[in-house]
Amino acid sequence: MKFLDLASQYHSIKDDIDAAISRIIATSAFIGGPDLKAFESEFAAFQQAEHCIGVANGTDAIEIAIEALDLPAGSEILVPANSFIASSEAVTRSGHRVVFCEADAVSYTLDLDDLERRITPKTKAIIAVHLYGHPCDMTGLMDLAERHGLKIIEDCAQAHGAEIDGRRIGAIGHIGAFSFYPGKNLGAYGDGGAILTNDADLARKSRMIANHGRINKYDHQFEGRNSRLDGLQAAILRAKLPHLDGWIDRRNSIAQRYLAGLQGVEWLSQPNIKRNVRHAFHLFVIRTAHRDALQGWLKEQGVDSGVHYPIALPDLAAYAYLRDADTPTLASDLAPTLLSLPMGEHLSEVDVDQVISAVRSFQP
Repeated sequence: MKFLDLASQYHSIKDDIDAAISRIIATSAFIGGPDLKAFESEFAAFQQAEHCIGVANGTDAIEIAIEALDLPAGSEILVPANSFIASSEAVTRSGHRVVFCEADAVSYTLDLDDLERRITPKTKAIIAVHLYGHPCDMTGLMDLAERHGLKIIEDCAQAHGAEIDGRRIGAIGHIGAFSFYPGKNLGAYGDGGAILTNDADLARKSRMIANHGRINKYDHQFEGRNSRLDGLQAAILRAKLPHLDGWIDRRNSIAQRYLAGLQGVEWLSQPNIKRNVRHAFHLFVIRTAHRDALQGWLKEQGVDSGVHYPIALPDLAAYAYLRDADTPTLASDLAPTLLSLPMGEHLSEVDVDQVISAVRSFQP
């Protein structure tokens, strides 16, 4: 049982993808061009945002978003302790300081109580990671940000199409960052990313940073960088975008089948979905003290699985200098217990039932 099957997805929309690739080759619109502009407009509309800027990858998207906010040098930025390193390395590579926060044990997103107690006069922003596809409590976060004068950067790398209180994530905060890495719910055939915002000034600044500090050719207002979503990837993403809502619906259907089929298994915990959200289910993550043994058993049964993530961010060697008595601990406690089961529109009901049967047959 494949954990992810990108070839299957391609074959399901082969004509659309092939036409998109052929169009770019025929017009030589490899950098910029009409498909990039169209995708930026279409993805902004899909995510209910006013502005979209295509960039080279999701990590660039976060770094550019931070730079566009023009925070004081050395600002503290609050980051959840359970995420991929892109969420935190973008902070330090932008000249700021990471402050790790606890995860919420229910949704695995930011624990707002722990986050608020870590705010200091140097704190200027929060990176809200919509982990596994479950949206953060954006209402609570925006209220907290307003009270403390902070900026909210949404890390949406795993949450394309996710919603909270009927609003799509990405532009609820001040600025949002997306990844189109091939394995994402909306994935390119290479690297890619995007920045979303409802703030016209932030959009203009982000676009200039990503394009050598310029709007017009050779008219550089400041030093920027070269970070582009190329025309080929934009065309591929355009071909996929009309299918994304259906794919997310399918992921939710699979998740519900898992939840029902694994109910009553006392030695594991299933994902908790808050009532006011549309989970994107980039990943379906269970928790068990027998994680490694279960993963080995599933492999014997022909079922692939994954671990996201095996080491909590504060426990990485890269952040040894930040560890102290107040370092968050929940993410570290959770890390050895988390296991991602196969998830994606490629799975049939028979496939899902096979995974359920394999899990239930495990003897801890």
